[in-house]
Amino acid sequence: MIKDSKEHLDATNETYFQHLKFATCVGLTMVYGGIQALIHAIFPGILTRAASSKIKKLYSLVSNKSNNNEEN
Repeated sequence: MIKDSKEHLDATNETYFQHLKFATCVGLTMVYGGIQALIHAIFPGILTRAASSKIKKLYSLVSNKSNNNEEN
């Protein structure tokens, strides 16, 4: 597991704490968007764009991160 972790950190060109911060941000955004989607499912008139905007934000974050790693 430690070897896999080191390989992943090397592949992403991040330190442990940089990765922890980024992955935590992504994870919390996913949880928050999921809760908003569930609320929207129950009450369709509210949060009509919240989940889709979270998906777009996550896609942008992860895509930019992947593109930056490919350049390095």
